[in-house]
Amino acid sequence: MSIDINGIAHLRINVSNFEAAKIFYKKLFDFFKMTIIFESDDVIYAVGGRTGLCVSRVEKGNLKTFNQNNVGLHHFCFRARSSSDVDLCYEFLKSINAKIVKSPSHGPWAKDYYFILFEDPDGIRLEVNYVPGKGNLEPGINKSMHNPTLE
Repeated sequence: MSIDINGIAHLRINVSNFEAAKIFYKKLFDFFKMTIIFESDDVIYAVGGRTGLCVSRVEKGNLKTFNQNNVGLHHFCFRARSSSDVDLCYEFLKSINAKIVKSPSHGPWAKDYYFILFEDPDGIRLEVNYVPGKGNLEPGINKSMHNPTLE
């Protein structure tokens, strides 16, 4: 017996500098046309594009620097509707002085995979990608890809 899931309902990330993160994510949510549905002194939560993202202030005793190579989150990726959306995202990120790790590029993870990689104020890595068609679910796509990592 199995179920056919309907995507990921939401992600929740904890940040050490909530004030800086709140400014960053409010701009990002607006750019992504996500609606803020809850906001307090410790949490901001937005939904859009069948995605929810909650950003929370971490408790003072739990402050640690984010490292994508530790156990836990490596990065998360938003799916764009076109390759030009990835390019628009690049221009937007430059306009808000976001740290861009990788400018728009093609990657080996799927046929015509196109992405940008950047970081929030805590150094949490985010990606925006576009893959045409069904990507790796396209019939006949070679499933023996290597397992590359993002820088």
